[in-house]
Amino acid sequence: MAAPLTLLLIVAVTIRAALYRSSLAELIAERVEVVSPITAWKRVIEGLALLDLGVSPYSGDVFHETPLIIYLFHFLVDYAEITFMLADVITAVALYMAVKHYNKQVFRKQKFALEANRYPADCLELIRSPTEMFYIPLKVAMFYLLNPFTILSCVAKSTCGLNNAVLSLFLLSTIKGNMLLSAIFLCLATYQSIYPLTLCAPAMLYLMQHQYVPVNPRRASFWWLVVQYLFMYLGSLFVIVCLSFFLLGSWDYLPSVYGFILSVPDLTPNIGLFWYFFAEMFEHFRLFFLCVFQINVFFYTIPLCIKLKDHPVFLMFMQLAVISIFKSYPTVGDTALYLAFLPAWSHLHRFLRNIFLVSCVLLACSALFPVLWHLWIYAGSANSNFYYAITLLFNVAQILLVSDYFYAFVRREHHLTYGLYLKKKDGSEATLVLK
Repeated sequence: MAAPLTLLLIVAVTIRAALYRSSLAELIAERVEVVSPITAWKRVIEGLALLDLGVSPYSGDVFHETPLIIYLFHFLVDYAEITFMLADVITAVALYMAVKHYNKQVFRKQKFALEANRYPADCLELIRSPTEMFYIPLKVAMFYLLNPFTILSCVAKSTCGLNNAVLSLFLLSTIKGNMLLSAIFLCLATYQSIYPLTLCAPAMLYLMQHQYVPVNPRRASFWWLVVQYLFMYLGSLFVIVCLSFFLLGSWDYLPSVYGFILSVPDLTPNIGLFWYFFAEMFEHFRLFFLCVFQINVFFYTIPLCIKLKDHPVFLMFMQLAVISIFKSYPTVGDTALYLAFLPAWSHLHRFLRNIFLVSCVLLACSALFPVLWHLWIYAGSANSNFYYAITLLFNVAQILLVSDYFYAFVRREHHLTYGLYLKKKDGSEATLVLK
């Protein structure tokens, strides 16, 4: 598999390099679907200019990335294109290795279950074959590298690509069972945008499964692993926050980065749900609805953990999707990360109900974003309602996609336990209703 992966990486880098040299690069860097007030390269450049003048980059309302990002590009600004292409390559290779290792574990568990006759005889057609699973890691890497969303994000030099690289390394280290690296990479991801905090629970569930620790709060081994992981995670976070303070000499970055993410003061249009709603919001209702909107990202963690406690990798996929949909300043780069995992769940296709409709809606929305933006901003023949309508449809389609995969996953697990063809007591065919 090394040769196809190498060829894929060469093709992906070539496409990005060609676009960097084209006249489209500047246009892409201005697209509100591709960059946000946090991830825009233009704002990083302005922050670097302030830093070079001896002024804190957080003194105005321009730069909202973390201190480590600005100091990284303080040394690598002349090699920015290579840095972003390298970030995409790291992400793809990490996802490839993570899915490959995960598939090995799935196949091993499936083999043991077959030998123990745990599956009903009529559901053997649901069993995944080695041939079917062989090319899945390569497909995952391909879905990420050749996804137009990823390519646009890289060409625009959106720092979202760096976030994706950190998240992919977190997934790889977690699936490999390395607790320390998992905590460190999750800490870096949280430091960048707060929302990956919700991935802490699935990471601990996976590590419990990896170390054969029962998910039972009454057991001391359960709490020992939780304490270990949280100690590593919070310790790493403390070190990074203090390092940021020593680099800047002040705590100005805290309100400028995390306060900005949580309070959503910049209502520049994007593909998220926040901007239009809060532009129309009465000021005295703002705090209440801000809490309601922000809690969405964190609210689904507990019920999903309860339902998917035995399937932490699928839980991570669900959490990544929830973050990309409900975060305050999303971009297409966030969407690309969880879409890359779809080949890993190809065995669920027979149970999906709305995949064709949702795919068509996502493609149509992607094409209509620039059209409606042009009609609103340049032609003046439309208004913000048109653009928000397509944004709303795009997010509804994502929600339907994720919920459809969730339904398909739960249904397949049910069939693997109770059989594929269910019968009533009188022998007639039963209808499965999942609640």
